[in-house]
Amino acid sequence: MPIALDVFEAYEGRPQFFNAGVVLPVLSNQKMNAYLKEVANLCGISKTLTFHIARHTFATTVTLSNKVPIETVSKMLEHRSLKQTMIYAKILDAKISEDMMKELRERLKGS
Repeated sequence: MPIALDVFEAYEGRPQFFNAGVVLPVLSNQKMNAYLKEVANLCGISKTLTFHIARHTFATTVTLSNKVPIETVSKMLEHRSLKQTMIYAKILDAKISEDMMKELRERLKGS
């Protein structure tokens, strides 16, 4: 993920983040949601983007879909229990099943 690496490198070594034990600036939910709204507008996305949706997308598409262990994802999301993170895995499993059924229907129609 070259763009993500570029972002991390832009903040790398800055003492204010290193001393706080974070990799990127930590913003309030309100500020983050305002930025996400701006990004959505610039990209022509009509769906409402929120920090919660961003966390969910990160958990499902960036980590779990790429075989990152669920325990690691749970730790990154700072969930109190693995049970909280399991919700993301269940959603991912449901999406995989849904995609598989859709693909099978399309292939069977073409036969």
